[in-house]
Amino acid sequence: MKLFKIIRRIIGLAAAVYAGLFCVFFFDLDGKLLYYVVEPFMKTHFDNMKRRDPHDVPYDMIDTEYMSN
Repeated sequence: MKLFKIIRRIIGLAAAVYAGLFCVFFFDLDGKLLYYVVEPFMKTHFDNMKRRDPHDVPYDMIDTEYMSN
């Protein structure tokens, strides 16, 4: 009887995980999370990074010299 309860709980847990994953992929919740949460965060993070202005580099400077500074 105890073994039957354990098996029933395992099957119930597996069914709940399956239902949760089905909902995530059916409604494309992973893509919506990336589009509405992760992408705006990445845009604000990488748009605020300091970058060198390539127009300030003299023509005679080699790329390796420019990149090492």
